[in-house]
Amino acid sequence: MRKGILIFCLVNLCTVTYLVYNVWTLLSLLVVTGADDAISRAELPGPNSDADLFNGRPQLIPKIIHQTYANTSLPKHWRDAQQSCLDLHEDYEYKLWTDKSAREFIASEYPWFLETFDGYQFPIQRADAIRYFVLAFYGGIYIDLDDGCQRRLDPLLTYPAWVRRTLPTGISNDAMGSVPHHPFFLKVIDSLPRYDRSWILPYITVMGSTGPLFLSVIWRHYNSAGPVEEADRVRVLFPDEYSKHSWSFFRYHIGNSWHQKDVQVILWMSRNWIFLTFLGFFTAGLVFTGLWWAYGRLLLSGSPKGQQFRRRLPFWRRFSSKKNDDISHYELLRHYDQDRLEA
Repeated sequence: MRKGILIFCLVNLCTVTYLVYNVWTLLSLLVVTGADDAISRAELPGPNSDADLFNGRPQLIPKIIHQTYANTSLPKHWRDAQQSCLDLHEDYEYKLWTDKSAREFIASEYPWFLETFDGYQFPIQRADAIRYFVLAFYGGIYIDLDDGCQRRLDPLLTYPAWVRRTLPTGISNDAMGSVPHHPFFLKVIDSLPRYDRSWILPYITVMGSTGPLFLSVIWRHYNSAGPVEEADRVRVLFPDEYSKHSWSFFRYHIGNSWHQKDVQVILWMSRNWIFLTFLGFFTAGLVFTGLWWAYGRLLLSGSPKGQQFRRRLPFWRRFSSKKNDDISHYELLRHYDQDRLEA
């Protein structure tokens, strides 16, 4: 009985360990905030300050703004956001990556990725992927079309790479900046083919293969690999500096153009993650209890049903036959000794 209990506990422990190992990075994102790499508001001049917009630091990121859309005919509800960035940055180069120009760029500069790029199930996956490639190649700042600019982005050009913090976990890919060939974005584009998987729900597939969840996982791996040189560091723009106040860099417009009905389920889950966590533990407890009951009922009990079930299991038959052989051998020796004593 004790041996059976030990085997049952070991099997369950191995199963739980395997599951935790496979989702450990996702679990760590619940507690890793990126605060050590935060861009402090004390580092940033005010939007109307007379101080140097670079705050005395050298410009590292080139003055390029990247955006993406299917073609050059932008929807009316995004034109104001686009124009706000153009008006504030007349001295910046502007690149709008359409489906056609994005594919031509990948085919020309990164032909090894073209098969994956063409094979994506959803157009938003290609829109996600191209932003990583152009930042790795040209450098500059990528901005989603639903993010308008409230002030000049010059102070953000002094960091070798930056991303923005999103809640409740991880980072987002709607606004990012980088020097050309930054090791983080090189790691991102190198990882894209390995994460090209389908997760049934469109939202989860996009998020995990090219979207913010994918980027957050790579960011976590990048930072946990060991100490990072200052030039290779990825700084984090927190919500206050991003879009919460009049002195923040961006303001949000209508977006979410690729979202489908499954997003409502995902958003509900994100709002109720504490309840779902407890529900998960409760369900795991029920499963464990059920397995324990079945194990004791069918494998450890002496009932006819349990004996019949055990006989159907090949490993149990081998174990039982060996055990029976040992018992039979012992019984023969015992009878032999008894016969000698009687003689």
